Amino acid sequence: MEIFGHRGAAGTFPENTMISFQEAARVGANGIELDVHMSKDDELIVIHDETVDRTSNAKGFVRDLTYDQIRKMDASYKFKKKYGVCPIPTLNEVLEWAAELPLKVNIELKNNVFEYPYLEMKVIDLIYKLNMKENVILSSFNHNSIMRVLSLDSTIETAILYSWQMFEPWNYAKHLSVKGLHPNYRTLNDIVVQAARSEQLAVRPYTVNDAEVMKKMRDLGCDAVITDYPERGVKLLKSH
Repeated sequence: MEIFGHRGAAGTFPENTMISFQEAARVGANGIELDVHMSKDDELIVIHDETVDRTSNAKGFVRDLTYDQIRKMDASYKFKKKYGVCPIPTLNEVLEWAAELPLKVNIELKNNVFEYPYLEMKVIDLIYKLNMKENVILSSFNHNSIMRVLSLDSTIETAILYSWQMFEPWNYAKHLSVKGLHPNYRTLNDIVVQAARSEQLAVRPYTVNDAEVMKKMRDLGCDAVITDYPERGVKLLKSH
């Protein structure tokens, strides 16, 4: 089972910042998970929410702010200067760093509230520019977005995110031609995991922070867990 650092190492570092991703890599995570929105001037911004309010020292919708405005913000202020100033990174910045490492990158397309024009195309163009195709997974709660990805390039690995109990999600995923399921871990049981595996679908539940739940996901046969505490996950697997 692989360990993906949720927004890097979001349990102990400012989420979706370079130091958070670097920490996930340092502790031995197999991959990182991050979120992408688009700024007013069409820059791909790595941040979870539609606004900068919760995770930075500023306010406003990402789509109403320019890259230069966003770059001046501090995404670490809630950590009381423990880590100094942490800029909000661009996807280009993160992928350029990750391209030098044996690290998978799960990019969540955050267009389930606002539909950012050409988001999928811009992300795919960047993936090809940096030669990262074999190391990325594109996921979204907006399954129309995943269909747009596949219409542009059916060979990129994709996964559907979902947070509710779904009827035979393996069949739904097969119908969409995606390669993975990224469910809320509470929706999983042995039937779902084994049926998904029989269809060659990767199962990577989120957000698995409790050690006992990690063990359960491992025993069910999940391919990976997405966790705020990648160090905890890596240690658990090493002790097994």
